[in-house]
Amino acid sequence: MSLSMYDAAVPGMVRSLKNLDAILDKAVAYAERKKVNPAVLIGSRLAIDMLPFSTQIHRATETARGGAARLAQLDTPGFPDEDRTVADLKDRLAKAIAFLESVPTENFTGAEDRTVTQKLAGNDMTFPATQYLFGFVIPNFYFHVTCAYAILRHNGVEIGKADFIRGP
Repeated sequence: MSLSMYDAAVPGMVRSLKNLDAILDKAVAYAERKKVNPAVLIGSRLAIDMLPFSTQIHRATETARGGAARLAQLDTPGFPDEDRTVADLKDRLAKAIAFLESVPTENFTGAEDRTVTQKLAGNDMTFPATQYLFGFVIPNFYFHVTCAYAILRHNGVEIGKADFIRGP
């Protein structure tokens, strides 16, 4: 059995974004029970020099959308960069999921033989597509998903491994 670039990327990212949406609901319920403004959780970090929860969601969705679009040779849709509320984050997650689910599988045909260019730190970087997916997109995506999960867990939100892996 061979594994397509689409199968290696899109289904797992969709599942993880749906899982983030579900743990965000759990975070809101937790905040309501504890009488804490959800904005406190959205702005939380694991360390003072680390990006907050909201930015972890932003980076996960940007990595997923941009990675899939580049591999499928599509334009990357732009989302407003205004993730200040739970509703904003849920909207960003929903849009990213909808985009990923709309990417035609056939656009990934031959992707393993292409190169991908992405601007990183102000410089255009070109990668073989397989290196881009397995060495950049997937690790970066799961880094930000994991950080978002860890920030909420660190703050007491009652989530566990099953929420991260299996989801709702």
